[in-house]
Amino acid sequence: MANRIETLAPPSTSGAVLRERAAGPPALTTLWRFCRRKPLGAVGGLIVLAMILMAVLAPWIAHYTYDETIRGARMKPPGAQFWMGTDNLGRDIWSRVVYGARISVTVGFGAVLIAQALASAIGITSGYFGGKYDICVQRVVDAWQSFPFLIVILSVMAVLGPGLLNVTLALGAVGAANASRIIRGTTISVTQNVYVESARALGAGHLRIMVRHILPNVAATIIVLATIGLGAFILAESALSFLGFGVPPPYPSWGGMLSGSGRAFFLDAPWIAIYPGLAISLAVFGFNMLGDALRDVLDPRLRGTGGRVR
Repeated sequence: MANRIETLAPPSTSGAVLRERAAGPPALTTLWRFCRRKPLGAVGGLIVLAMILMAVLAPWIAHYTYDETIRGARMKPPGAQFWMGTDNLGRDIWSRVVYGARISVTVGFGAVLIAQALASAIGITSGYFGGKYDICVQRVVDAWQSFPFLIVILSVMAVLGPGLLNVTLALGAVGAANASRIIRGTTISVTQNVYVESARALGAGHLRIMVRHILPNVAATIIVLATIGLGAFILAESALSFLGFGVPPPYPSWGGMLSGSGRAFFLDAPWIAIYPGLAISLAVFGFNMLGDALRDVLDPRLRGTGGRVR
């Protein structure tokens, strides 16, 4: 009997693979799962996205420039022409709130980048090396945290003077202490893993181990701290501007709008203070809700438990 060459049919695609293909791209599937499981986090993400778009597209979204005085429009109430009314100088509140988002986004993201860079450097090296180095660094961090946050910021701003760059640097430097303690704790936990010992046994240097093995495993903690810290930094910038140590006029800071004409003319034109206050509240709420949701998703201790530690 002649040998026959059998042609093997390709294996059939399993039902799980078909369902995965029908569900769409992995990124959209992950986004939909996040929105379904964390609705408040999704709402916070939408608020954050709207705030970023408002800051980037301010010249096209705002009806006027932030310092433009409109004749005959002094303290006009909200209406079809002026969505949020006008202030005592005849400036459009909506336009100033939109441009104020630029100040808040710039200060918030800039301060977070500085704070997380310092906190990561301090926390990772302190948790990795340990010993006397860890003790010395942590005593400095303890002294760093012992002073009230607002008092330290006001003292630094009194020396540096008001300004966008000075506010960003001061907030980032002062806000790094608390985050460094959390990153240090995560680093100590990661350092005990077998792959770190294996890398040491293979002769990997300290810098390579910290960059290639420890930093990726503490990245989730850094992301969560950065997201939650954004709301805190925006609130701190508004407080500094309210006290006169933030971004100087005529640049429209939400805290500055509350402090100046918003406080002086609140009884006659309350919308001057109400809308900047709502903008601050929504921004802080959005970043906090997004940060809490990301913590529940990225923290392995909370993953799969509905946000509760078992």
